[in-house]
Amino acid sequence: MTTAFAPATVRTGRVGLSVTDLDRSLPFYAQVFGFETLAEGKDESRRWAFLGRGDEIVVTLWQQSGGGFATGTAGLHHLSFQVDSLDEIAAVQSLLRELGTEFVHEGVVAHGEGAGSGGIFFNDPDGIRLELFVASGVAGSPAPSGSEPTCGFF
Repeated sequence: MTTAFAPATVRTGRVGLSVTDLDRSLPFYAQVFGFETLAEGKDESRRWAFLGRGDEIVVTLWQQSGGGFATGTAGLHHLSFQVDSLDEIAAVQSLLRELGTEFVHEGVVAHGEGAGSGGIFFNDPDGIRLELFVASGVAGSPAPSGSEPTCGFF
C-alpha cells in the first residue's frame, strides 16, 4: 500500500508560459495586469522574465516557442486571474479593445448557468487563453457552452 501525504497548505505558485516573442509579450502583461518585470534573462538563446508585483512573482514568460498556443493539444486550458470588482473588469476590457485583443466571448460571462462568478476571456499575443474574473456579481449573465465553454466543459 502506498502512503499518501497531504500537505497542510497547497496553493498555486508562479505559472510559467512559453511565448514566441518576449518583447511583444512583456508590454501586454504589464499593460493588462499591471505586472512589473522583476527579473529578466536577456541572453538571446535563453530569454525569460519574472513578472509580478512587489516581491511576488506571478508569471514567468519563457521565449521558447516556435508557434502560437494550440487548444487542441494537452496542456493549459486557460490561466485565470481574480480581481475585486466588475469595474476593474470593465476597465481592463476597455484596454484590451484598444489593444485589438481577441476575445473568446463577448462581454462578461458567468462560469456556469446561474453562477454568480464570471468574467472575461481573451487571448494573449500568442493565443494563450486568459481570464479575468470576479467571485460574485455576474448572476444573470450568459454562460457559454459548446466549442468555447468558460471553464472546461461546462
